[in-house]
Amino acid sequence: MNQRTVVPGVVGVVASVIGGAAAAVSTHDYAQHLDRRLHGTHCSFIPGLGDAEADNACTTALQSPYSAFLKEQFWGGIPISLFALGAFSFTFALALYLILARNTASKRTRLAYFLVTLGPLAASLVMFVISATKLGQFCKTCVAIYVASIGLFVSGILALVTTRTPFAAVAPAGQPPAPRPPRSADPDATAADPEPWHQRPGAPVAKTVVDGQDRAPIPMGSWAAPVGLLAAMATATAIPAVVYAGTVPDYKDRIVACGALPKPDTVNDVLVKVKTSNPSLPALTVEDPLCPNCKAFHDRLVSEGLYDKLDLRVVIFPLDSECNWNLKKALHPGACVLAKAFLCAEKTGDPREVLEWSYEHQEELTTAGKSDPAQLRQKVKGRFPSLDACIDSKETEKRLESVMRFAIDNNLRVSTPQLFLGPSYTRVCPEDTDIGLSYAVRHLDRK
Repeated sequence: MNQRTVVPGVVGVVASVIGGAAAAVSTHDYAQHLDRRLHGTHCSFIPGLGDAEADNACTTALQSPYSAFLKEQFWGGIPISLFALGAFSFTFALALYLILARNTASKRTRLAYFLVTLGPLAASLVMFVISATKLGQFCKTCVAIYVASIGLFVSGILALVTTRTPFAAVAPAGQPPAPRPPRSADPDATAADPEPWHQRPGAPVAKTVVDGQDRAPIPMGSWAAPVGLLAAMATATAIPAVVYAGTVPDYKDRIVACGALPKPDTVNDVLVKVKTSNPSLPALTVEDPLCPNCKAFHDRLVSEGLYDKLDLRVVIFPLDSECNWNLKKALHPGACVLAKAFLCAEKTGDPREVLEWSYEHQEELTTAGKSDPAQLRQKVKGRFPSLDACIDSKETEKRLESVMRFAIDNNLRVSTPQLFLGPSYTRVCPEDTDIGLSYAVRHLDRK
């Protein structure tokens, strides 16, 4: 490839623009949530094109535990897209330099550029694996960043290739070939002539002939170039995150604004305790086995590593008029059967197993509850045969009534899910149950 080609720089500029635009859109969507409300996200291969939507793969990625760092220290954490924004901004400037400098950009500067492109590529590979194995879907904005990272890497390879001398470069007709420089420092030095002619001041300089013109070879440059540029890349990558961290509002007072449980004395007597591996934080949840939001909230607690830290009691609160006198019409038919199975498992099995099985098969159980409640009952019996007799017992019916009375005595809203944390069982505001969850859990643990 011609040494004076601008292809590496052009490819790098285009890739940096695409990656930077995608990172900027992702960062904007994330920052929108700092008002503690729910917002849609832009999810397109062309960054920013189309309206923001509340339900897409980019929303799933944004609300995942992999979307940000330091979530316990900052409400929502520091979005990972900020680091991508800083990195692509730096590679844009460096690629633009390659276009303008051409042959004056030293070999070690080009080596540094190649090394710089490895950072975005490595980060994209890690996030690609996480999307494939943990999330099970790919955010289109994220894919744009992956493609941009690959483009940057290609431009880095091209920058290295252009440091090589073109093959079979010859002098144009009618001109003598340029003198070949010695292989060692002074192969022609003798005692009579210690300084050979080609090393004296004013001696002709070897040139490379390209496209019929004399061109000076690309200078080697200093090792300070790769060291300094890699350090500059790290600094540029971190700057947006540092600025963001310094401007995030303090939400410590807001996360306690939704009140606390007025009568927590009967929590241990009435509610079902769910086993967790490291129960250190008192917690209470209000859940309905057929509530889609409950399933999503449960999955979020588990994926963020919070669930097993809870010393958890569960208010099983089926939104089914068959057993819930707070409702005139069943929102989730069949939920009463699952709630009773959950209560029965307190003595004869594992309540958590019943709850998570209900969430895992929620779609088919919901369909069965709406079309044929007897079919839902058979599904429960088939999975938990030891609980079948207990579900219809008077004792279980009274047990469920006591849970309902607990909900009334503590003025619990007729909605699911709800989360109460800490020794005083402070209610976690709905605004803090998505990207601010880790922050709320950490700070309510101290209340």
